[in-house]
Amino acid sequence: MATISSSYQGNLRTSARHIASGNTIITDAPVDNNGKGEAFSPTDLVCAALGSCMMTIMGITANRSGIDIEGMEIETTKIMAAEPRRIAEISLTFRMPAKEYSPKERAILENAARTCPVALSLHPDVKQTVRFLY
Repeated sequence: MATISSSYQGNLRTSARHIASGNTIITDAPVDNNGKGEAFSPTDLVCAALGSCMMTIMGITANRSGIDIEGMEIETTKIMAAEPRRIAEISLTFRMPAKEYSPKERAILENAARTCPVALSLHPDVKQTVRFLY
């Protein structure tokens, strides 16, 4: 059974519907690639998926380990390459809550982030720069 149903809306815009929940998202081509830039671009979604996946796996690991990460935030930067046009680097800066994390807890959380399914699914040529600010 399909997970997502997508359609082309014209003018470089797509719509995707998550079948199980009915939630929808739209994408636009970015302005520098002939689009309107009024919504996430497909490559923006890849970067957002990486950050969301990292936080989700960190959350699962934190819950299992009794570590509080509520309030954690990420700032994500996408860096594109020209020839061929592709994502060259995804830079993620985690801002951890103002709590005392032991070196062991930090290692557990950081390993969880770096080994999330999206991180492991991206091509090795896509540089993943990950920083944690405690």
